[in-house]
Amino acid sequence: MRVTGSFLFHNARVHTEDGSFERGWVLVEGGRIARIGRGVPPPESAVESTDLQGQALLPGLVDLHAHGALGHDTMDATPEALREMARFYARHGVTGFLATTMSSPPLPILAALRNVAEVMHAPTRGAALLGAHVEGPHLDVERRGCQDPAHMRPADPDEYRRWFETGAVALLTLAPEVPGSQEMIRYAVEHSAVVAAGHTRASYEQMCRAVKLGLTQVTHLFNAMDPLHHRQPGAVGAALSLDALSCQLIADNVHIHPAVLKLAVRAKGVERIILITDAMAGAGMPDGQYSLGGLAVTVRQGVARTADGALAGSTLTLERGLANIIAATGLSLQQALPMATLNPARALGLDARKGSIAVGKDADLIVVDAELNVVLTMVTGEVIHRL
Repeated sequence: MRVTGSFLFHNARVHTEDGSFERGWVLVEGGRIARIGRGVPPPESAVESTDLQGQALLPGLVDLHAHGALGHDTMDATPEALREMARFYARHGVTGFLATTMSSPPLPILAALRNVAEVMHAPTRGAALLGAHVEGPHLDVERRGCQDPAHMRPADPDEYRRWFETGAVALLTLAPEVPGSQEMIRYAVEHSAVVAAGHTRASYEQMCRAVKLGLTQVTHLFNAMDPLHHRQPGAVGAALSLDALSCQLIADNVHIHPAVLKLAVRAKGVERIILITDAMAGAGMPDGQYSLGGLAVTVRQGVARTADGALAGSTLTLERGLANIIAATGLSLQQALPMATLNPARALGLDARKGSIAVGKDADLIVVDAELNVVLTMVTGEVIHRL
């Protein structure tokens, strides 16, 4: 179902960047938000109109950390894998995402990045592919999680320069203590990529040095890093105390207890929390056997683990993560929304176009019911999902 020309949403609870109002309307023209108003919209001609009957109209969700879905994975390095992932994510309210890689030999990572670069500029009929998140291979073996330790290695300029030549790299996750990481942080920042610390045993001091070099994020806070200690705060202490750092959270109530979700939001403030899914190939699929980064993964009761019991990504969808963090914190939808919309868009430098409902921004919009089930998704003015 392709929408062309103008499109009007009305009789909606509209959640804008500046606040929400109970009855409003949004006019979309040419793939962008043209006008926003309260009450009854003015008469318009040649406009496709949808009465939302009081349902919430939100900015589309943005997921910076998604490995796969529906049996597909970024490391498949095929266009169809990425398109199927994009369509699945869109059905769950995501209008933009980063396809995330795993620790692997050099050639598979490079192939995956080239594939991402190809699909970024082609229609997906789903969520927009905004680039790649390279997670590893420059990680700490002791905090590897489900990453394959056989493929972890020091940062090599010859390797990561080839990554950047693809034009796909938007976000890098590395362990700041790994040899060569400081030079890699500098290079990434110079080439407009975001750098996050993850799968790390970095000390607080090492994290502070990395921040001075340009580190701005922490990947799936609390997971795959040393626990907080009151005399050795480490990566978790740095993440919670340094204002320069935003923290990714997997709000599936498996990776992090709801009480700790609440503590993280209290410590960082809503504006420095980024909700992610860390979704793997089992997302949207029944329990069973899957693969993540070449490692065998079993999904049982929706929880993905390797044979040794390590959590292996998640089967979370982002609208459920948003619902979970609202339940954990007691925040309203309006208060919690930036954690899944504006904050990730801002982290990528895309907040002038994405992440909120404002005139002139891309018409990346979703409609949700009272339980935050997604009933419609629009990406740059095109309705690509409707119940």
